[in-house]
Amino acid sequence: MSQTPREVITRTLRFESPERIGRDIWYLPWAVNNHPQAVAELRRQFPSDFGYPVNPFGPSARARGNLYLAGTSVDSWGVVRVNLQDGIIGEVHEPILPDPDHVDLEAIKPPYETFPADTDAARDQVNRDCAKSDLFMFATGHNPQPWEQYQFLRGTENAMMDVMLHTDTVAKALAIIHEFYLRSLDLWLGTDVDAITMSDDWGSQDQLLIPPALWRQLFKPLYRDYCELAHAHGKFIFFHSDGHISAVYEDLVEVGFDAVNSQLFCMDMSEVARKAKGQLTFWGEIDRQHVLNAADPQVARDAVRDVARHLYDPAGGIIAQLEFSLGTVPANVTAVFEEWDRIHEETHKA
Repeated sequence: MSQTPREVITRTLRFESPERIGRDIWYLPWAVNNHPQAVAELRRQFPSDFGYPVNPFGPSARARGNLYLAGTSVDSWGVVRVNLQDGIIGEVHEPILPDPDHVDLEAIKPPYETFPADTDAARDQVNRDCAKSDLFMFATGHNPQPWEQYQFLRGTENAMMDVMLHTDTVAKALAIIHEFYLRSLDLWLGTDVDAITMSDDWGSQDQLLIPPALWRQLFKPLYRDYCELAHAHGKFIFFHSDGHISAVYEDLVEVGFDAVNSQLFCMDMSEVARKAKGQLTFWGEIDRQHVLNAADPQVARDAVRDVARHLYDPAGGIIAQLEFSLGTVPANVTAVFEEWDRIHEETHKA
């Protein structure tokens, strides 16, 4: 009998020889708006193995507008954003802690008002969604992102300066943010979701945004908390970060992430393989800067072969993932998933 999507991903994460390579396509609204027929065909031909139950968290009274529509919006933490184009996410325009010399801890007000009044009823609703699906189910609300949330509150320049100066106030601010995410995880970990996801974009094009020693001092302990909590409740935990993060890949393994989504093509894949192959699952990705927007789909096929050469293991550890975003050529998405299927077939015929 064929393995369900949930079984395929679970076997991948455990290196238990899934019957095929798992799939995950992230469709930005831009893709759906500009390539609706291509998106529909991709969803038919290469359905994702991942699903999302109902979000048990409610709306925030502070939130206004839509992050993915052109114009101004306000998120649930009260941060004002501006978006110049429909279909992509807006950038921070007015952080709530703009003073470069002062972090007003009293002004940091996590959106606890979004938590459900009846936790048991909210969990039951999530569990019903999980029970009626054979997809691998991700938690989908208030997922941890302590570094990004700190940037949103302070603005990127202030946040970078704060971290480099490493004052006690920074640690206190991060503690407020961290506590909010621990409480949101408490809700999710009492449900039947398969995994927790979190994200923090840590890399520039060629290095970590801050010295690795500072990252380990300020953020690694937070990540360890999330991983230990997830595993204590029998859940997997997935991590996403854009940019060149090779300097902390071994740390991501050490704290316990089961899967990592990173921009492999920014880094030396042989070095990434040395640090993490066989110890976690590479949850994509394929390069958005030069591959998915290429005129010739062969570029996409060659890119998949490059990833496979360094990171593929028939026992598991690979999820075929990419982001269909601004500038992506639909034929390249098809080429990527066809090539992954080809690689799997070749390996199992050998």
